[in-house]
Amino acid sequence: MGHGHGHGSHGVVEVGQRARASLIGLLAVFGVLAVAGLIWLWPTGSEVSAALNKIADAPGVTYEQARIESVADGCESSVETPTGAAACLTATVTVTTGEDEGRQAAVELSGANVHNGLRAGDVIEIARVPTGDGVHYAFSGINRLPVLITLAALFTVATLLVARWRGLFALVGLVIAGWVLLGFMLPAIIVGKPGMAVALSGSTVIMFIVLYVAHGVSMRTSAALAGTLLGLAVTTTLGMLAVGAARLSGFADENEYDLAQLAPGINFQELLMVGIIIGGLGVLNDVTITQASAVWELRAAAPGWTRLQVFTAGMRIGRDHIASTIYTIVFAYAGTALTVLLLLFFTTRSPIDLFGLELFAGEGVRTFASAIGLILSVPITTGIAALTVGPGREAVEAPKHGAGAEPGAVGAPSGEAPQQHE
Repeated sequence: MGHGHGHGSHGVVEVGQRARASLIGLLAVFGVLAVAGLIWLWPTGSEVSAALNKIADAPGVTYEQARIESVADGCESSVETPTGAAACLTATVTVTTGEDEGRQAAVELSGANVHNGLRAGDVIEIARVPTGDGVHYAFSGINRLPVLITLAALFTVATLLVARWRGLFALVGLVIAGWVLLGFMLPAIIVGKPGMAVALSGSTVIMFIVLYVAHGVSMRTSAALAGTLLGLAVTTTLGMLAVGAARLSGFADENEYDLAQLAPGINFQELLMVGIIIGGLGVLNDVTITQASAVWELRAAAPGWTRLQVFTAGMRIGRDHIASTIYTIVFAYAGTALTVLLLLFFTTRSPIDLFGLELFAGEGVRTFASAIGLILSVPITTGIAALTVGPGREAVEAPKHGAGAEPGAVGAPSGEAPQQHE
């Protein structure tokens, strides 16, 4: 048995040659299958163009920017509510782009737009609609780009200040992962490619990119990646069985029906599974990299421990992580579905009966499948990492200086011990 080793903050972490070969071989199989899936399933430009039945505006309609000068209660086309509150507002605007630049017009704000808090000075988008009796203007949207750009800039700065180079690599990985999602996965689903194959190949490639770019190419990261992919396999299997057993159609609200009209080639049961797979990626990544790092630090701090002792200590850390992450999953769903949950209080039926509706049952399957995959990824990753770091040093003869040492990473970032968590 040969051993690679490197020096870190707590000492030597040895990696068995057999364990390294097995782990690299497993990841190579996953990687080859994922790349083959991308090549096989990647849609051509003509396929995407043929599948996109875009909704066209009426002839002559253009979208312009306008600045609000004033907002008043009431509209010519609307009446007030019984409570006296305005059911519609009229905004006087100045058009700032297009052929009508500088012209003032009245734009009605109705429905949800009454509650946007629009006031003088705000910039909105309006639709310019030419008709037989002149040009009419309708509210189209709000210019929210400055707020979004500011938040994105703050997010980037905070990431770089706190995480430094790791944060930069994480952002790079995120950009590449977004390109895979938007450039491959979504177009492939739209043209009717097999949803499960698309999700698994795309997600596997995303995990390879995100983990290795953000955390470096090392045996520690490889152990986390293997745990992530096996956890993803568990999530996929459970989700697939649950979707079939619960007889879920994938049509939870009107958005699915609208999408079905635009993209008839989509299998919505598979689309539900794709959502389960993609939704579990981020949490799995978080848990597995933490567990792999914990095992590496435990082995460095206690080189005499057996693999079982390292695994047991790593699981104690993992149980705390599981508890906090489960809260994260549940409360994240509760936050996004708050309006729907509030509606439960206004029905005469029992909430237990309503949870059988597809709207709730689909989210239940998504949440539980992801949570189970997350929970099982902890012992899977901890076990892989404990086997990878090698036996306790008392159980084997320490290699002589310069003999039997092999690098534990290929292309690891400069300055990082190949087989150790920094």
